[in-house]
Amino acid sequence: MNTINKTFLVSCCLLMLVSCRALQQPVIVRNAPIETFKYAYISPTKELTSSSSGIYYEIYETSTTKSVNPSDVISGVLIKEGFIILPELKSELSHETLIVNYGESGRRNIGLFSYATEVTIQFISAETNQMICTCTAEGQGETEADSIRQAIRRALSSLFENK
Repeated sequence: MNTINKTFLVSCCLLMLVSCRALQQPVIVRNAPIETFKYAYISPTKELTSSSSGIYYEIYETSTTKSVNPSDVISGVLIKEGFIILPELKSELSHETLIVNYGESGRRNIGLFSYATEVTIQFISAETNQMICTCTAEGQGETEADSIRQAIRRALSSLFENK
């Protein structure tokens, strides 16, 4: 009986070790310097609401609901980096304006019951429509909204850390 308990314990430990994977490093592709731009127009995104719940010791249940609008997170980071966010594209400012697009680009299982959400943020010159740069990163949080928020922040912080 003791051997069965030890085997079970070792199996559980191995399963936990195998099921825990780290997030992949952010990927930045630069085609031109982003520092030459002063303004940003962020394509509108829809708010995402997600929730998680759990039952603890069969006594009480908890539930968490969180929301995120990706364009709000992106604008917050860009404002902090010194960009002026434009509510609409203006042709007279196009030579200094970036168009910023956001998209969820994938999911990857990183554990027994969890996954990472990957996002890609694209920066395009408003004047030439040329790709200036892209940044891609994964995030993993308590809810899908947390994962998206974390992925956006990881992508943008990697883009701006070596300015």
